[in-house]
Amino acid sequence: MSSSSSAGPRPLQHERLVAVDAVLHACRVCRTVQARLVEGSTLQKGDKSPVTVADFAAQAVVSHIIGKDFPLIPLVGEEDAAALSSAEHAALRIEVLAAVESVLPGLSQDDVMEAIDRGSYAGGPSGRHWTLDPIDGTKGFLRLDQYAVALALIEDGQVVLGVLGCPSLPHDVHHPERGHGSVFTAVKGHGTWVRTLDDPTEHRVRVSEVAQVSQARFCESVERAHSNQSDSARVAELLGIETAPFRIDSQCKYASVSRGDASIYLRLPTKPGYVERIWDHAAGVAVVTEAGGRVTDTRGQPLDFSRGRGLDNNKGVVATNGRFHDQVVDAVRTVLGV
Repeated sequence: MSSSSSAGPRPLQHERLVAVDAVLHACRVCRTVQARLVEGSTLQKGDKSPVTVADFAAQAVVSHIIGKDFPLIPLVGEEDAAALSSAEHAALRIEVLAAVESVLPGLSQDDVMEAIDRGSYAGGPSGRHWTLDPIDGTKGFLRLDQYAVALALIEDGQVVLGVLGCPSLPHDVHHPERGHGSVFTAVKGHGTWVRTLDDPTEHRVRVSEVAQVSQARFCESVERAHSNQSDSARVAELLGIETAPFRIDSQCKYASVSRGDASIYLRLPTKPGYVERIWDHAAGVAVVTEAGGRVTDTRGQPLDFSRGRGLDNNKGVVATNGRFHDQVVDAVRTVLGV
């Protein structure tokens, strides 16, 4: 892995600097909240997945920071402030405000609520907009395991910048004692770079050089509800892969593929008609693609970020180091019958 204290001139330099700063602040607020996570700090969304204080606080922090420098670029975010506004969730609201205050002192309650609600933009095929998942992998967060803060900039339906904060990811998966917490940044056409949460020195990362698919390792979600693990096992069998899957929460899977911890990431549909959300993939797609990998849906089609808040034209996700992508897609199509 090559390193550089200066990655050199890049397009979108201002957007990149602000996005990285926003994600770093969000990672710090997540770590602060996680350190004092207590019973009662979650509520239930309609899909029954837990939402934590950190979800709302991280969205407020990122939205506020990018909104100061880019007030005219709207945001597609996962959360809205409606759940915090009711009297029954007053205690949760107080915790969110305190969490934001820990990294961005001086914001009022109205400032925080407005920042969260900036994420209501519908997206679409033209112009520029950010998309944010304030905590991707909420259940991993609650287990004190892997989660990610995922921010991307989309321009005319194309992801041009992705920043993926992984506060608990080991710097080296084979030597976790060497520390945790990294931010992966990718600008279209200019590679993927990683830094730790505390050191701004960046290192370029690239996907694995594994050329034989049978020698590849694939990663998938820890949560069975997120990907069909039995279908993944059948895909692995078809490809002759005997290595056990690397199971990890959140878009940290994209980060792991980008730096070669694994060579394949499968997110296979668990129910008919399910539509992936753009914030769950945009930053990760940028990070893997700029590291030399390839990302498509299960039919081999590029992910289409021009359709609004959902990937309506796609079904599932296949990410690889690019060296045997079509072979993996063929195996997936065989298993899924698509």
